[in-house]
Amino acid sequence: MPAHRRWTPSGPYDLARSLSVLRRGPGDPSFQVTADGAIWRASRTPQGAGTIRLVGRGEAVEAQAWGPGADWLLEHLPALLGAEDDPSAFTPRHRLVHQAHRRHPGLRLIRTGLVLESLIPSILEQKVTSDEAYRAWRLLLQRHGEPAPGPAERMRVMPDPRAWALIPSWEWHRAGVDAKRSSTVLRAVRAARRLEEAAAMDLPAASARLQAIPGIGPWTAAETLQRSNGTPDAITVGDLHLPRIIGYALTGERGTDDAAMLELLAPYAGQRHRAARLILLSGRVPPRRAPRFSVRDFRAI
Repeated sequence: MPAHRRWTPSGPYDLARSLSVLRRGPGDPSFQVTADGAIWRASRTPQGAGTIRLVGRGEAVEAQAWGPGADWLLEHLPALLGAEDDPSAFTPRHRLVHQAHRRHPGLRLIRTGLVLESLIPSILEQKVTSDEAYRAWRLLLQRHGEPAPGPAERMRVMPDPRAWALIPSWEWHRAGVDAKRSSTVLRAVRAARRLEEAAAMDLPAASARLQAIPGIGPWTAAETLQRSNGTPDAITVGDLHLPRIIGYALTGERGTDDAAMLELLAPYAGQRHRAARLILLSGRVPPRRAPRFSVRDFRAI
């Protein structure tokens, strides 16, 4: 029998929007949305593999969990759903941001408390298209993860650190992951315990802890801590698209770089990640001038 917990948020709450950042592509084996609107997540917790099912019931969220990690997942349920987030600390400074903030009052910045779970797919997303990274994550979990506890079909829990370390080089190649990214994952899992400690650190200390691993820079650290720590100021720097989107949304100008983006977001100091999330939700993006990057197939190299 699954374990149960019910949580009632204070104020408006958008379950699907808040948790959407945890989904790594439409075929993510660790994340599933079923026809009844329930959200399922399979995680590798400190207590072992666990699966959690979340569904909104009126003003509350009801959770069921299975597996050795079930109790851990339910204990950390409020943080996962954004209970530690404080949207009242945010003040919109631009008309577009104000409109997005008003349209999405239920957005919460979630906190999983699990660093590797967000770090490894973020490493896979370095310097490649999203489709390439999503495919790699899907293939690696399908081949080297374990079946998720509970009744969810075709869901997988990511490998534990030892299992990641034992993946042979040809399996990384088969998943389309180049040697630079696979080597970074291997360095990360060898330091798994130290990296997981970052979940309890403030942003500067957590970012420094992650970036102590060669191959992990500011981009990867921010993408990880946004999810594991729910840090409202963890703005992503070094992204190909984000500065251009934010620059266009706030000024109508193209070609914004990281420095200009940070200047535009300076009024949101302490809340820059939340501001960026709202800007992305506004849907105001620069019209495409060039075709999308084609998906490279490293398996053919």
